[in-house]
Amino acid sequence: MSQFEVSPQESGLYFDDFSVGQRWISPARTITEADLVAFAGFSGDYNPLHTDEEFAKKTQFGGRIFHGPGIFAVATGLESRLGIKNGTAIAFLGMDWNLTAPVLIGDTIKVHEEVSEVRASLSKSDRGVVTFDVQVTNQRDEVCQEGQWTVMFQRKG
Repeated sequence: MSQFEVSPQESGLYFDDFSVGQRWISPARTITEADLVAFAGFSGDYNPLHTDEEFAKKTQFGGRIFHGPGIFAVATGLESRLGIKNGTAIAFLGMDWNLTAPVLIGDTIKVHEEVSEVRASLSKSDRGVVTFDVQVTNQRDEVCQEGQWTVMFQRKG
């Protein structure tokens, strides 16, 4: 996916504003110890791979890693900072998602997003569906998670 950065939108894009090939890169965010502790507490996932440094040192990762679903949650937040969905997205319809590499405490991640499909609703003329190819990368440009997100948007008018 070739990449470029754009300024955040003041208001969201409508279905009619999207075209295949449009790309965005989110702001970056460093994953902290506090993020890991908060996600473990919120989710109830206290797997020692995330919460026990001595246990995690003996794994293939050599230390604790951040929860995979936690990275997905952070990615949705980073992507929202682009503003492309502000006030125009109707629903997040689904995803096809793969976790390809661990994210460690101290890693800095960002979201790369590209429109891969745009289709008007056949049953409701006031909306359409946009599919995005999405990658979460770390500071070394390694892909940590990737897949597709499908979102329903309002049409103009």
